[in-house]
Amino acid sequence: MIQEISIKSIATYDEVGTTLNNLKKINFMYGANGSGKTTLSNFIANQTDTKFNHCSLVWQGGQVLNTVVYNKEFRDNNFGKGSIEGVFTLGQATDEDLKVISEKQDNLKTIKSEGITKKETLDKQEKTLKNQIESFKDTCWKDVYKKYEYDFKEAFVGSMQKQSFKEKVLKQFIENNSELLTAEELKETSKTIFGTTPQPIVLLNRINIDTISDIEDNEIWDTKIIGKADVNISKLIQKLNLNDWVHRGKSYLQDDDNVCPFCQQETITVDFKQELESYFDKSFLEATQQISSLTESYNSQSDNIFHQLEQIETANRNNPDTKLDVDKFSAYLKTISSQFSSNKVLLTNKIKEPSRSIELVSTKEQLVNILKIIDEANVEIKKHNILVDNYQQEKIKLISSIWKYIVEEYKSNIESYNKSVDGLQKGIDKLTNEHKTKQGEWTTLNQEIKELTKNVTSVQPTVDEINKVLKYYGFLNFEIVPSTTDLNQYQIKREDGSLAESTLSEGEITFITFLYFLQLAKGATNKDKISEERILVIDDPISSLDSNILFVVSTLIKDIIENIKKDKGNIKQLIVLTHNVYFHKEVSFINSRDTQGRNDTYFWILRKKNKISTFHAYEKNNPIQTSYQLLWQELKDKEKNSMVTIQNTMRRIIENYFKILGNYKDDTLVQKFTSQEEQVICKSLISWINDGSHNIADDLYIELQEDSIEKYLEVFKNIFIFTKHEGHYNMMMDIENE
Repeated sequence: MIQEISIKSIATYDEVGTTLNNLKKINFMYGANGSGKTTLSNFIANQTDTKFNHCSLVWQGGQVLNTVVYNKEFRDNNFGKGSIEGVFTLGQATDEDLKVISEKQDNLKTIKSEGITKKETLDKQEKTLKNQIESFKDTCWKDVYKKYEYDFKEAFVGSMQKQSFKEKVLKQFIENNSELLTAEELKETSKTIFGTTPQPIVLLNRINIDTISDIEDNEIWDTKIIGKADVNISKLIQKLNLNDWVHRGKSYLQDDDNVCPFCQQETITVDFKQELESYFDKSFLEATQQISSLTESYNSQSDNIFHQLEQIETANRNNPDTKLDVDKFSAYLKTISSQFSSNKVLLTNKIKEPSRSIELVSTKEQLVNILKIIDEANVEIKKHNILVDNYQQEKIKLISSIWKYIVEEYKSNIESYNKSVDGLQKGIDKLTNEHKTKQGEWTTLNQEIKELTKNVTSVQPTVDEINKVLKYYGFLNFEIVPSTTDLNQYQIKREDGSLAESTLSEGEITFITFLYFLQLAKGATNKDKISEERILVIDDPISSLDSNILFVVSTLIKDIIENIKKDKGNIKQLIVLTHNVYFHKEVSFINSRDTQGRNDTYFWILRKKNKISTFHAYEKNNPIQTSYQLLWQELKDKEKNSMVTIQNTMRRIIENYFKILGNYKDDTLVQKFTSQEEQVICKSLISWINDGSHNIADDLYIELQEDSIEKYLEVFKNIFIFTKHEGHYNMMMDIENE
């Protein structure tokens, strides 16, 4: 059975559309011509047509039934082709055959009902499960993600959507075996691991201080380097302490010159030169050479050491990742620089005056302290580099520990959710299997019914039934007969044997088409589908029919309605659409004692306002009693209708009540108004309603009438007041008499 129909973006239905929900077994829909009834019936008949892409239809229990639709398209498709496709019914069945088929059909209904119940329960369970999942997803996001987003966001990468986060929580609850740490421990570790990705640091060079320390400790610095003592001039040089002065002066002597470099007199003799050479002998020269060599080495090494240390200081001074104690390092380096400078001065003096004894400042202590700082820094660098080497492993370990902490903290909620979901899923699995079983039972039994009906079906009962109705209601000059070329098709022939289809009146075609439709509703053009359950949609079946035939059609439809209410036969739902008020009144009549009929019936009115159609539900209350009452109802619901509808409605009320029943003419009504101004307004009203009921004004014209409509309604009311019929007006408008 159809539960809901939504129709939009087609014909007179706009993109918002309109919806018919809570459809019952019997549904009556009234709407004026052009309001959109046929669009609805065409959609039900051809749901897969692309022009209905924006329309939708919901089936009870998700079970789709065959729909048989009677409308203009049905008439066009089945007549005008020379022959009509035959309808198979149970024509050759014995009473015993019919009994067996009936029993099996009853069983089929029971199985279907049980299947629908299973499906409805299954849908409820699935909806409950979906709600549980959505609720848990939302609470996970709110209570876990949002709570730890600031501290542990890095651990949530890849799961930063509600669905993926929920799935990660459930997976970690099952799989995570990491060590459980405290929140404080996790937060502290996160500061390091989740900060900027650490980069490896090069170890600091460890300088060699042994050589320079050996130079500083060399005994030669404390040794007085003087000439040979047994030379004649040694006593004088040493007595006057002129050793270094003489040594420097010796370097100025020329081999071929006897001029003294100090007094510039020719006092230098060969013997004196030999004395000097003997005094500054080989040991003296070796000692002075050693001093020069050690000084040069010291200067070079001290410069090299200082340069290396200075580079280390510069590289680490502004490095935020340095492991060096830069301040202490700089203090020692400053001291060493001063010590190196002092020692260089002493060494220079020693070279100038080898006879002097000097004591170099030992830089060993400062250098050892610096080496200690470098070693300590390298220890930290090695630790850092180990962390860098294992960074990914450490990060993975931390992330796993974070998730372990989260799922442990949220453990009770997860366990409660898993228990609930597991229970629901087991129920769903059980219901799914039971529903599949019922589907299988239904398929098997339905096939049995098809096999039983194959050999007891015929198109002849349809022929007989249609002809019987035609003759009963006075259509004696033609009848339905099997086709001469195909016994499973029909033709319409006159008494003289000639084909009558092309000469039938519009009313005759409509009536015979409807009779054919009723037979098709009970049978099928395919033997296998005779027993299929179906839904009937009947759209304006009395178009072009005489008034007496209207009663025939309504009676035939009421027989179908009665069977549907009793759940008799294979028709499960009926939708009737009409623009004829009287037909609507006849076909929708429900006996006051038929309480079940009211519960199974639903009423609708389809209205078109400003070129847009919408359905209005009246539930169990039939909004249409007589055509005259409907006119007043339309007037009361003026807000839902266009100006054109209101004009036509007022004209028809005045015609029915005053002109037809009361024999009033327009002039008579006008004369009931005493003042000339009122008479002018009354004439204007009559002209306005006549114009509006016969001509369709454009949108601009209708817009301009909005301001004046209330004035015309007031004049309309005064017509009843001045003709002494105010009581009738109040009664029809549901106005209490004061």
